[in-house]
Amino acid sequence: MILTRLTRQKQPPLAITATLLTRHLSTSASSSKLRDHYSFQPPPSLSPNPQNTTPNPNLNKKQKPKYRPASSLDRIKPTHSDLAFDFRFSYTESSPTVRPIGLREPKYSPFGPGRLDREWTGVCAPAVDPKVKSVDGSEDPKLEEKRRLLRERIQGTPLIEAERKILVGKCQRNKTKRQINLGRDGLTHNMLNDIHNHWTYAEAVRIKCLGVPTVDMKNVCTQLEDKTFGKIIQRHGGTLILYRGRNYNRKKRPVIPLMLWKPHEPVYPRLIKTTIDGLSIEETKEMRKRGLAVPVLTKLAKNGYYGSLVPMVRDAFLVSELVRIDCTGLERSDYKKIGCKLRDLVPCILVTFDKEQVVVWRGRDYKPPDDGHFFSNREFFDEPSGDVERCDSSDESNDQ
Repeated sequence: MILTRLTRQKQPPLAITATLLTRHLSTSASSSKLRDHYSFQPPPSLSPNPQNTTPNPNLNKKQKPKYRPASSLDRIKPTHSDLAFDFRFSYTESSPTVRPIGLREPKYSPFGPGRLDREWTGVCAPAVDPKVKSVDGSEDPKLEEKRRLLRERIQGTPLIEAERKILVGKCQRNKTKRQINLGRDGLTHNMLNDIHNHWTYAEAVRIKCLGVPTVDMKNVCTQLEDKTFGKIIQRHGGTLILYRGRNYNRKKRPVIPLMLWKPHEPVYPRLIKTTIDGLSIEETKEMRKRGLAVPVLTKLAKNGYYGSLVPMVRDAFLVSELVRIDCTGLERSDYKKIGCKLRDLVPCILVTFDKEQVVVWRGRDYKPPDDGHFFSNREFFDEPSGDVERCDSSDESNDQ
């Protein structure tokens, strides 16, 4: 009985196999008969071995690059730049003459690990020695001469008055919307690349300066011309027109490696001391109390134009030994930078930053500077011929 059941169970698979084989043979036979009878020719797309096939038009198309894992990107060749100056995060708000007393973080390059052949010192990437390890150092005197010769070669012959007016007219607001905004960080390193990108499409670019750097516009103009090898052909308050030069070649623009993140500020000496030099502790406390009570000279608007602040403080020192500037609404780091600029430009002595106020003292033996304390309305860039001039209008002082 068991053997009979096993044989019955094995019979159906054999029967199914035989049936499928019979159907396959009959189907192939019938298909071959139909093809012979009707002379059927399959289309090229259905033919197993197509002979007359058209070439694929996408073969000449640029192929998409293959995927590269993140680990393979670490083996990029370090970028080399022949620019003859130290790479800093900001060229107007960080002075090479002021040495920090410490660093807030390890010397980790903001250009990324191994992406630049200059070592990051925590403050800058020096051009003198690419492998320098110390924060302190002196600049090579040959670099200044190299910058001067390179700038003269790019600028070529000076512009005439008609050419200057045409370029200035093209950069007006009613003609173009292209503009670079220079804010609280001043002239940053990555802004150099933005300027060269604008010079690709136009000979001159409009730069709008607002905030802390406008306290010292002379420094802003000097650094712009020195780092870009361009020429400022007009200045009206905080608006500058920067010309690229006659011999500028956009295909040979300098290599400017970009910073991937903002580095931490180094540790600098304190601006406000416990006791002012030449005064006792009681006299210092009394002066700070009087300084917060004197009438306000001016109230600074956030992200305003502060070009007339230094002349105003110099004028106020002729009648008062203490001057108070209202900085309500400004960031603490901003009015600290403003106080530091006033200390160097007026010059004066910082008293306090309490209650969002900047209080400065003229000192015991105050003498007005030789360059005068009145606000200059016009300033010349080039020769006294007057072809190129700076117009520093006091109309924008209402922004403060």
